[in-house]
Amino acid sequence: YMDQVTTFMDENLKKAKRNPEDKALTKTMINNYAKNNLLPPPVKKKYSREHMILLLFIYYYKNMLSLTDIEQLLRPLIDKHFARDGELQLCDIYEEVFSLEAAQMEHLQNDIKQKFEASRTAFADSDADDREYLQLFAFISELSFDVYLKKQMIEMMIDQLHDEMPADPKKKK
Repeated sequence: YMDQVTTFMDENLKKAKRNPEDKALTKTMINNYAKNNLLPPPVKKKYSREHMILLLFIYYYKNMLSLTDIEQLLRPLIDKHFARDGELQLCDIYEEVFSLEAAQMEHLQNDIKQKFEASRTAFADSDADDREYLQLFAFISELSFDVYLKKQMIEMMIDQLHDEMPADPKKKK
């Protein structure tokens, strides 16, 4: 049920929240996701394990992609793997994707360390009072540029996905 979903998400995503008082998901958010075709409606007000998986994906993507982009990205998963008895279940996809991310952790940590070290050498000739801030600014800028480029790349791939997919006859133009 909806209250159980929000409680479960808050509890399991509390480490991912920036502020402890923030809600991972609210009832309004979940209803909006359903209204925007990101989430199939619950069956008799009950949300399945697959709903929870989709909500985790949505939570993960919502800070960097528009709802339209998320819908475009998730549509094939919902159409082919949500509540289907096929060979590949939505939970299998979830496990595979997050195992790939776990394997990337060491590479990402090394990349961040390199960016940090590079920022520590920036502004070496500046005033000592200002240097620490300028180095922090350089580090944040390096990380932001990396995110910016990757976000652009993701959006280009979603645009390509949109161009390659057949139009959804259910959507009104």
